[in-house]
Amino acid sequence: MVVEEITEGVKNISVAGDAAASGGAAGGEGQKRGGGGGSSNRIQVSNTKKPLFFYVNLAKRYMQQHGDVELSALGMAIATVVTVAEILKNNGFAVEKKIRTSTVEINDESRGRPFQKAKVRKFYDISLLQC
Repeated sequence: MVVEEITEGVKNISVAGDAAASGGAAGGEGQKRGGGGGSSNRIQVSNTKKPLFFYVNLAKRYMQQHGDVELSALGMAIATVVTVAEILKNNGFAVEKKIRTSTVEINDESRGRPFQKAKVRKFYDISLLQC
């Protein structure tokens, strides 16, 4: 089954890098937050790079390891992050802690000028049920 294959892939993943440095707006990779963010972890969700259940399983793994997870998305990927969040909540894996929305300025080289893009962040704590 596909979910087991994705779960196996998540078990063997090593996460590193900085989406801002690599230029990825909705990078699609999970990463440890730097800059005194504590033990929270951020997953930058993409609607094109990985399947939906990759992010669900990655979020569950982060919650098991660190007790919380931050889901982050830009633009069209916001719908994907909302779906991931609802799956985690409805299955009792997470409790919503905080939702933050903002806009970010993206430089579009083809247009030659910056433009505003929507951004959403959702913070979760691990629930009493273990993942």
